[in-house]
Amino acid sequence: EVHLVESGGGLVQAGGSLRLSCQASGFSFDEYTVAWFRQAPGKEREGVICLSRSDASTRPADSVKGRFTISSDNAKHTVYLQMNSLKPEDTGVYYCALSYGTWCDLRREFYTSWGQGTQVTVSS
Repeated sequence: EVHLVESGGGLVQAGGSLRLSCQASGFSFDEYTVAWFRQAPGKEREGVICLSRSDASTRPADSVKGRFTISSDNAKHTVYLQMNSLKPEDTGVYYCALSYGTWCDLRREFYTSWGQGTQVTVSS
């Protein structure tokens, strides 16, 4: 059974950094395409960045390009989201998600397994 647990969220001032972790159990991340999503209050869940299982390429959303990066440590069964130069509009609950697909895709329907989320709040 696939099980994902996110951690590392918190309160940070604008311009600061956070690193989120997504811990896996029951599988290895290199078997899946992995993504981070976020959902702000009253808004749709949106794709932030993904990591392709085929060639380890990444694809960030335009809103986070140059600020967020995704990486994985298969030995630790963990995927990370490094967030730099945070803005108040980055506030939301952040989720990691898995897809059997080969290539990166930031559409929500592409992903079949989800963690419970971790809250990130960026103050101005």
